[in-house]
Amino acid sequence: MRIIDCGVIGFHETFAMQEKLAAGIADGSEDEILMLLEHPPVYTIGSGGDHANILDPAITVERINRGGDVTWHGPGQVVGYPLVNLGKRGRDLHRWLRFLEEMLIATLAAFGISGQRHNNSTGVWAEHGKIAFIGVGVRRWVTMHGFCLNVRPDLHAYDRINPCGLPGCPVSSMALEGGLPHSEAAVKTRLRKSFMQLLNERLPQDTILIEKYAHKMERILS
Repeated sequence: MRIIDCGVIGFHETFAMQEKLAAGIADGSEDEILMLLEHPPVYTIGSGGDHANILDPAITVERINRGGDVTWHGPGQVVGYPLVNLGKRGRDLHRWLRFLEEMLIATLAAFGISGQRHNNSTGVWAEHGKIAFIGVGVRRWVTMHGFCLNVRPDLHAYDRINPCGLPGCPVSSMALEGGLPHSEAAVKTRLRKSFMQLLNERLPQDTILIEKYAHKMERILS
């Protein structure tokens, strides 16, 4: 697993990178990758998203090949694009979504913020509203797109949409929730740690399962 801090980078540039890397992971020429970054302001909407959730017709919204509805990315928000080969990790998209939620909840907890799931809707909520957003796609069982965590963005950007297609959905940030001091750099560091701690525990590769089984059989037979 490689982890890349891409800094501030445009949405279209990272999308092109994801497509190229996902193809390489699927054919075995690339390692799995977690891209962490920040985007200049951009609104995106999933392939099945409803344009009625775009409240301001003056904004430009990019339609992309992920699940979920309309959301916003911009300064003060950390975005993560994990490119993980689910073909070797159980082929369970539902478990992948729950993993991302658990990883984000663990990251928030490290800063003294309580995050939780809410009403069977994908993502993570805190006391004052939705704080982390998830929208994924899969190519040949390699994941694309991923999650974003509001650190200290201008939350007024969400006034122009129904976030995730949820009318009246309150939106929060780590700054609004309080907790320990934080910065985008500190949040990225914690995200890396939470991601790597939980990945092989929650979504082990087949080879890891085989090794555990072999060790178990050795103990039984010895």
